[in-house]
Amino acid sequence: MSTNGPLRDLAERAGLQLQWRDAWNRPQTLSDDALHTVLTALELPCSTPGECEASRAWLAADDAAHPLPPLITADLGQPVSVPWIHTMPQRPYRLTLEDGSIVEGIAHRKANGEMEIAPVSQWGYHHLRLGDVETTLAIAPPRCFGVADALADSPRRVIATRPWGLSVQLYGLRHGASRGLGDLTTLAQCAEAAAQAGADAVAINPLHAGFSALPGRYSPYAPSSRILFNPLYADPAHVFGDDAVAQAIAALALGSPFADAEARTEIDWTAVSALRLAVLRWLWDRHDALLTPSQQQAFSAFRARGGKALLAHACFEAIQADRMRETPDTAADWRQWPETLRSPDAAAVTAFAATHADAIGFHTFLQWLTSEGLESAQQCARRSGMAIGVIADLAVGTDPGGSHAWTRQSEILNGFHAGAPPDLYNPLGQDWGVAVFSPRGLRRHGYAALIEMLRANLAHAGGLRIDHVLGLARMWLVPAGAPASQGAYLTYPLDDMLRLVAIESWRHRAIIIGENLGTVPETLNAALSARGVLGIDVLWFERKASEEDEAEGETPAATEAPTAAEPVIAPFLPPDQWPTQAIATTTTHDLPTIVGWWSGNDIRWRARLHQLGEHDTEAALLDARAQERGALWQAMCEANAVRGAQPGPDAAPVEAILAWLGRAATPLRLVPVEDLLALREQPNLPGTIDAHPNWQRRLDPTVRDTFSRNDVRGRIAALRGEAI
Repeated sequence: MSTNGPLRDLAERAGLQLQWRDAWNRPQTLSDDALHTVLTALELPCSTPGECEASRAWLAADDAAHPLPPLITADLGQPVSVPWIHTMPQRPYRLTLEDGSIVEGIAHRKANGEMEIAPVSQWGYHHLRLGDVETTLAIAPPRCFGVADALADSPRRVIATRPWGLSVQLYGLRHGASRGLGDLTTLAQCAEAAAQAGADAVAINPLHAGFSALPGRYSPYAPSSRILFNPLYADPAHVFGDDAVAQAIAALALGSPFADAEARTEIDWTAVSALRLAVLRWLWDRHDALLTPSQQQAFSAFRARGGKALLAHACFEAIQADRMRETPDTAADWRQWPETLRSPDAAAVTAFAATHADAIGFHTFLQWLTSEGLESAQQCARRSGMAIGVIADLAVGTDPGGSHAWTRQSEILNGFHAGAPPDLYNPLGQDWGVAVFSPRGLRRHGYAALIEMLRANLAHAGGLRIDHVLGLARMWLVPAGAPASQGAYLTYPLDDMLRLVAIESWRHRAIIIGENLGTVPETLNAALSARGVLGIDVLWFERKASEEDEAEGETPAATEAPTAAEPVIAPFLPPDQWPTQAIATTTTHDLPTIVGWWSGNDIRWRARLHQLGEHDTEAALLDARAQERGALWQAMCEANAVRGAQPGPDAAPVEAILAWLGRAATPLRLVPVEDLLALREQPNLPGTIDAHPNWQRRLDPTVRDTFSRNDVRGRIAALRGEAI
């Protein structure tokens, strides 16, 4: 199809971005073929100019059919614009605030046709009646709850001048019991031990609900649901006591299998899932006798609070398990289930729930245990002295065949995966295989799904990391079956979403961190900073920008290493020059540890797995890494952070680099536990599935032993700028 105006007009009307800048900071324009592919997947016919015009007319008519959005966002103390199509110059309004107080006034029509009401002095969710129509008015505080706010509430007598926290992959931790993976009791013990060492936070991997019937799907970033939790992390001993759990293990003859699982250095998720679920099922079968009356009341109250969302997820889990026994070939994806089961509101689903009440009860019970464990871990963190406590992690999307997509079909885009356009290491682009919210669906339903998700993940946390925060502004969507290069950026309502994030941040008194790595427009970073959303400063990427990058106003994509085509090594920025509206860290779960980076371990892994660029060689990349080591050492010497000869590739100066990180002027520093232990391997290697042990590695010491080690104490002291 040749370039034509109607196609592009439709694309803009649908919210697609026709131009953007790529990983090399070059301007790009969507091809007509890509537009056609994406618009067709959005169910907007566009093969002819007539179809394009008809689709545009349908979008306009659909908008006009809803005279007032079910939720409008605005800022505290600022005039409120109400997009209500009406001809009258003014209308009376009545605003019922959250606290029950009433505000009345006259709304006046602006030049753009919208109505305007007076500024509101209380943030929160208020009920607006304007003439004969009603809506919810979400008034946002100026910024999110911040680290300074958390420190002001700190239980410590002496507030840290260099607040720091730990980041961990919870499954990889140990606490001494043979359980096969790190659970929520392990998290509580980790928080307690880290707090005693002076930490104010512990950041964890996503604990979103997986698939109980499909334990091989264990990636924390491709969950079944982002509003429920993974029950494999629940420690039943927290509720039932150690004796009851020991009795269950003995009755099921699982002592040896659990011991074998605990002895492994890498988790066998399928085996561990079977073991832990067997114990949980044994306890469920006897819960009437084992739980105290107060615990039974707490469980009943939890089920009542969970309402439709909890019941729907439990139904999904039970139906999928049932179908795995009957028709395993089509059980994994609800879109392949019989038509009668493809909606949680279907009569057949209601009938299934009635005849499988025990299975439904079991899965709600699992969520209760997990919720209790999360709440206990956060309370332990705060009680032990942490100002922030647990920082949860929110994945960018969900498995399109999972329970979240099943229950929120009108608000989650079907037929698309989130991904990324072609970049330095992925010349064909990326398809992450996860489904994301529909911006149109969110607006149409008053952002209920977004608010529900934020509240679920903030309920038991002192902070939340939002993965791929760029997705609040735009998302690269790949139509199912199409190559990732044939995707397009879809615009999201950034201002609305950030206002809702700010409200929920304060409501839960939790800090917000936005993972803003990659090619990110400076306009996004400015918007995040203005709202108090902390970015992430990663040591490996904090370099002096070229004049070209600064002129273009685009933050270039982060890369693990220079390529043969890029022989010039950008100098490292001193930490006191890093962006301050951020958290500072050495690395992430997708990037090499200090020891791994210094030695080039990540490069060797990529070479072994044939992940190098077309014109790259292992030797050239290792030579480039040697130059990077020299650049970092030089920067540290110039800042009087180190002196003397540069250590060799097998002698990473971990303490010196942590001391360097500690100089950052950010409100918080997060250090991966792998760097405190000076480990070589990273948790995840992007672009791999089973060739690298992603999300499987376990650490050797228990969490308490970790913080009693002299080498770890020395590294913490270096981070805090203290002598030991």
